[in-house]
Amino acid sequence: MNNKTYLIVGGTGGIGKAMVEHLTAATANEQTADQTKIRVFATYHKNVPDIEADDLYWLKMDVSDEDSIKEAIDEIKSHTSCIDWAINCVGLLHTEHSQPEKALRQVETDFFLQNMQINALASMLIAKHIKPLLAKSERNNDNPAIFATISARVGSISDNELGGWYSYRMSKSALNMGMKNLSIEWGRSLKDVCVVVMQPGTVNTQLSAPFQANVAEGHLFSPAYSAEALLDVLSGMSAEQTGSFIDWAGESIPW
Repeated sequence: MNNKTYLIVGGTGGIGKAMVEHLTAATANEQTADQTKIRVFATYHKNVPDIEADDLYWLKMDVSDEDSIKEAIDEIKSHTSCIDWAINCVGLLHTEHSQPEKALRQVETDFFLQNMQINALASMLIAKHIKPLLAKSERNNDNPAIFATISARVGSISDNELGGWYSYRMSKSALNMGMKNLSIEWGRSLKDVCVVVMQPGTVNTQLSAPFQANVAEGHLFSPAYSAEALLDVLSGMSAEQTGSFIDWAGESIPW
């Protein structure tokens, strides 16, 4: 974690906020210990969060708007020349008016496209604009730059035995394919960058709240637990592991 600059997209959501809190707490401890320099950039959608810390910078970003993504990343460029780790924690499962579909008859165009836009396209656009900052990161095979995004086990085609949740499952599968493509492209053009797709477990957040009744005891994680586990897994990744689909414990998930 020494001397790294992080970007947490979705820093006000359950997992994103927990990551910001973990990183800023670690920053305070490490700076007290050995004067290491850690910076955290985090994004919010509508309201500026009340979380404050040294070297924590809040940026407004709407991941459904490419111009907003570009503007936020341009703002980062006014503070730093590089990003070492970028993690997209934004996701959509349900809205005020729409729930995951249990049957084909419930599929609606607008909700389907909204899932695709937030869950799949957003990470591609973030990668598109963050690439120049990742390119300037000091990195090597054992200490790569990281581009990670939160996915879901239900996006695994071979693991799908229940069906349903058409829009969410399909958007997460599309995300996984996009990140796999990206890992191949950057493997050629942007060396020592590890592109990782991550499953955080079932986390006690607003996203999972309507669906927690069927979660087995001991399998509903706090945001803090999941965030720390994901960061720990990422810290052990090498550039050779780019294109991985892994869970919060570091175990591979079938595509």
